[in-house]
Amino acid sequence: MKRMLFAALMTLSPLPAVAQDVAGRFDYYILSLSWSPSWCRAEGDNRNAAQCATGGGIDFVVHGLWPQYERGWPQDCRTDKRDPSRRDSAAMADLMGSGGLAWYQWQKHGRCSGLTADGYYAATREAAGRIDIPDVFERLDRSVRLPANVVEDAFIEANPELTRNGITVTCRGEALQEVRICLTRDLQPRDCAPDVRRDCPRNDMLMEQPR
Repeated sequence: MKRMLFAALMTLSPLPAVAQDVAGRFDYYILSLSWSPSWCRAEGDNRNAAQCATGGGIDFVVHGLWPQYERGWPQDCRTDKRDPSRRDSAAMADLMGSGGLAWYQWQKHGRCSGLTADGYYAATREAAGRIDIPDVFERLDRSVRLPANVVEDAFIEANPELTRNGITVTCRGEALQEVRICLTRDLQPRDCAPDVRRDCPRNDMLMEQPR
């Protein structure tokens, strides 16, 4: 009897379907730049990641180019675009540290861009090419501690078109994690939506010297 009653209720009050994120339907991008020494210490060393090798001198790498809504973000969208080849993903290693990361970013975020895989990788490379990394970070010869606003100031000085509301600095534990820069769909700087403006709350972050 209970099974029959439950079945009857289900036909009268069906559960709402979960909305599926739609490829190409988003408002803006985040270009996420990861501080490689922090990632290496937290994860990369245990994986024997090539970007963590001593002598590489790698500082910021591109974590991803993420489509965003004005609140929240799409991910894992269905798309009729063909996945990138292993060779195409591997060719992004100079920018992203590894072809594996490039492939993962395509799966989770790139499919939501509405672009082809080649187009998404090209947009990621173009977005990164429009942002100048501050010289002080590219020449960092020792580990330092500094607050998030100092990192923001350095990026704004190197890229005067950026605003404080258009850049977010995150940390993981005590260490600098990422610099996230908000861009229009045309890859022009813009302010981040309020849900993205979450700077590291620490008084200072460890910015470990590149290896």
